Amino acid sequence: MARMTPEDAPEETHFGFTTVQAESKEGLVHEVFAKVASRYDLMNDLMSGGLHRVWKDAMVSWLAPPTGERVWSHLDVAGGTA
Repeated sequence: MARMTPEDAPEETHFGFTTVQAESKEGLVHEVFAKVASRYDLMNDLMSGGLHRVWKDAMVSWLAPPTGERVWSHLDVAGGTA
């Protein structure tokens, strides 16, 4: 019977405090986001005491997007908005 060498062993990584197969981590992360997506803003309200909304409003004010019919393109950089 051949022994398994470290090179043959499945690659492992961490997910929270658990060691998991590296190939399964992406699915586990997706499951977490799918579970919290509908309550994301509520979760941020609770964790930040509502301060995240002040930060978002301040950023939008700082960017000063045009009003009216002029089109304005932007990039959402994971700010929790759609």
